[in-house]
Amino acid sequence: MNGTAILAELLTTPEGKTLEFKRDLSSLRPILKSLVAFANTAGGTLVIGRADDGVIVGVDNVLAEEERLANAIADGIRPAMTPEIDIVSHEGKALLLARVPHWRGPFYLRAEGAEAGVYVRLGSTNRQAGPEILAELQRFISGLSFDQLPCPDLSPADLDPDRLQRFFAQSGRKPSQEHLETLGVLTPQAGRLTPSHGGLILFGRDAVRQRVFPDAGVSCARFRGSNKTDFLDRLTFEGTVLEALDDVPKFIRRNTRLAAKITTMRRQDIPEYPEVALREVLVNAVAHADYSLTGMRIRVAIYADRMEIENPGMLPFGMTLDDLKAGVSRIRNRVIARVLREFGLLEEWGTGYRRVTEDCRAGGYPAPEWEERGPALRVVFRPHPEVAAAADETIDVPGLETANETVNETINVRQRWFMEQLAAGKRTRWTDLAVHWDVSRATAMRDIASLHQQESIEYVGAPKNGFYRIKAPSS
Repeated sequence: MNGTAILAELLTTPEGKTLEFKRDLSSLRPILKSLVAFANTAGGTLVIGRADDGVIVGVDNVLAEEERLANAIADGIRPAMTPEIDIVSHEGKALLLARVPHWRGPFYLRAEGAEAGVYVRLGSTNRQAGPEILAELQRFISGLSFDQLPCPDLSPADLDPDRLQRFFAQSGRKPSQEHLETLGVLTPQAGRLTPSHGGLILFGRDAVRQRVFPDAGVSCARFRGSNKTDFLDRLTFEGTVLEALDDVPKFIRRNTRLAAKITTMRRQDIPEYPEVALREVLVNAVAHADYSLTGMRIRVAIYADRMEIENPGMLPFGMTLDDLKAGVSRIRNRVIARVLREFGLLEEWGTGYRRVTEDCRAGGYPAPEWEERGPALRVVFRPHPEVAAAADETIDVPGLETANETVNETINVRQRWFMEQLAAGKRTRWTDLAVHWDVSRATAMRDIASLHQQESIEYVGAPKNGFYRIKAPSS
């Protein structure tokens, strides 16, 4: 594709991780900052001669401006950078294209120094690299991943032997010291063995792991509507991310809808969201999360109209969403990825996106949406059309019935269960609801209080010895 054709395509593309437009070279610092961010992150193209409103204004005296840009890059960026600068005509006007591949740097603005002058590209903006991103850049250059680093103050005894035995039993292997070294769960440090970051995140004793990596976990929430204003249920898993892979699907099942489609004499249950694809995305979130970031966890958020799974960490340096969709794979956490493969949870590198989209297509689900949101990667799932239709009382879908209540309806699935217990003559309390549905005391109490406020149930007797019962309708 020649330069004119490339430019024509770029001009119809919105600004993003690898593309930015500038009107002119009147202010060189923002231009140099963008080039530094492109080079440090995933490469990119800067188009000069297009205004913010999309109007092509061109570049006057383009040969002189090309030389000025080249000189500014040579003087203002370190290490030395040699982007490809082209003059391309469009609609009779000359524009400059500065194309920068992803290079091993880190690159920085000379005037701001080797630390303060480093920028990365997040979405369509340039962000100064903080200490955590700088450390990630250095690890990328050295070929090390964060989870391979040792925990120098710990010993193998800080790994939980019961966790090791339980998980390795799934693969038919014993967690011998030699095998743990091969996987990188244990790593040499100053003449002795110590857990690696990845080993502690996956198998560490709770007290030690929560002290060293308090954010290496999964949090789930169910919201009433399409935003975060009203919680219906939430849970922060205290175990490891490996254990969360078994527990998160249980949270999802109790907080999402299920429809049943009747065809001839057979019944087909349709989950609201694709279970295989969800598990694949959860496994990939565990494998690719940036555990060096503080204050960020893997999050599962269920709304009335969608589900979002988000892991901390932008795509690995050098990767774009297009690369991800094309099957390009760059492992952020080598230890965690090896262990997930050992347990059969992670398959061939680079096939996750394809498997997710194929599972959604085969089940009739909308294709998921993959987004980079600042320093996080988010996957958005939409409900199965037939499940959504079954929940809409204004839509008649032949042969489709709602198999369980949605949690954002007047009575959710937990409340229906509670009322069924009362209707059967049982003196059911909040503790029974909490245990049966594996929810917190606050969630159980909130469910019961809501039923009481709706006058669906009533409390009879003394505060300590009384009980709930179905409230009789008013005559």
